[in-house]
Parts: sequence; C-alpha cells; structure tokens
Amino acid sequence: MSFIVLIPLAAVFIKSFGIGWDGLWEILTSERILKSLQLSFSSALIAAFINVVFGLLLAWCLVRYNFPGKRLVDALVDLPFALPTAVAGIALTSLYAPTGWLGQYLEPLGIQVAYTPIGITLALVFIGIPFIVRTVQPVLSDIETELEEAASALGANRWQTITKIILPILLPALFTGFALAFARGVGEYGSVIFIAGNQPFKTEIAPLMIISRLEEYDYAGATTIAAVMLVLSFIILFVINLLQAWANRRTGRNIT
Repeated sequence: MSFIVLIPLAAVFIKSFGIGWDGLWEILTSERILKSLQLSFSSALIAAFINVVFGLLLAWCLVRYNFPGKRLVDALVDLPFALPTAVAGIALTSLYAPTGWLGQYLEPLGIQVAYTPIGITLALVFIGIPFIVRTVQPVLSDIETELEEAASALGANRWQTITKIILPILLPALFTGFALAFARGVGEYGSVIFIAGNQPFKTEIAPLMIISRLEEYDYAGATTIAAVMLVLSFIILFVINLLQAWANRRTGRNIT
C-alpha cells in the first residue's frame, strides 16, 4: 500500500511545495487553472449523475427482461473498458463534429456538441456508464422478486415498490458506481482531449493543463495542479463514502 499509493501521493505534495507559497498561490489563483478545474469537476459530476439514471435503467433491463441481442448488449457495456480512450475520443468527435454523422444534423438546430462542455460530458458518460451497470447489476440480481410480490399484495403500487423496497437496497451500489464513475471522469484525458477542442477558459480540462506544464518542464506547476485535483477528489469521495455508509446503515447492511 505504501509503495503503490502512499509514497507516490506524498511525492506529489512534496514536489508541489518546492516552488514555495508564493508560487503555489500564483498557480492556485490563476483564472485559467481555476476554469479548467471547474470544468473537469462539473463535467465529471454531471456525467456521473446521468450515468446513475441510465446505468440503473440499463442494469434493470439486463437483469429483469429477456430480449433479442441481450448478450450482445451485456457485452457492449464493457466496451469502454477495453476500447483505448483515444479511439473513443476520435470516434465521438467524428460523430458529433459539425461535419460529423450526427453533428451535421444537430448544427442547423443550433446544437453544438463537439468542442463544447456538452461534448466533454458526453465523453465522460461514455467511459463511466460501465461502472454503474456493473456495480448495480449483481445487487439487482440478488433482490428476490418475492419482495415485490409481497409489497404488491399489501397494496403498494409500482412506484411505491420501487421507491420503498428496491431503491433503498440499491442505494449503496449506486453510491459506489457514482464514486467510481466520478473518479474516472475527473482524471480522464484520452477520450476528452479530441472532442473538447481545448479552448482556454472554455473547454480546457485540468489534465490538459497538467500535460501542458509537463511539456514546459514545469514539474512543480504540474504537480501543484495534480495536488489540488487530488484534494478536491478526496473530499468529494469522502462525502460519497459517508453517504454510502448512511445508506448501508439505513438498509441494515454491514460495510465490508
């Protein structure tokens, strides 16, 4: 644990403090860096929320229904894991660029996806949805249909069964999937870099700022941005873990 995680993370902070407090403050108050951090975190959060909704629906269909091509759809869920992120970024850009297969129809409607924050969020949805599906799917499979039948027999309608019986059981898994999708989205580079357009103050993500600083041999500046991302990510993930623990206590499940 120390060699793989703790020591590399400590090195990030040690390298960051090498430029002194004045250098740290200059980087942390830079409008360009603040905009890139805001874009990365907001896009990752929005994409994770979208994935919670559609990932839950997809997992529900895969578990509860039989339909032609079900095995193919189930296999395609893992495609973002296997597909190189750069390939995913190029494919999405080709689809949603103003001259792309889909973008050419959206452009006349005033909807621009590529080279906007919408495109960044779309890319993060693509690479994050497997985390939701694969964390919810086994929990959903373990829920006995007798619980729903008993709720129906006691007079509960379908909405009450979902909100009072099924959703509380799924909450810990949803929080876990959300955390994984968010963490992946914050640090994502390959699938975003092509569709983002990399316009300063508009579509420039924080990982790109880190790469730019590294190309300029500004290692202290790069590690400072990385340290800020690390702290913010830890705070958000810590809050998510607290919510997950609360959901576990509410449903009477022990945290393993």
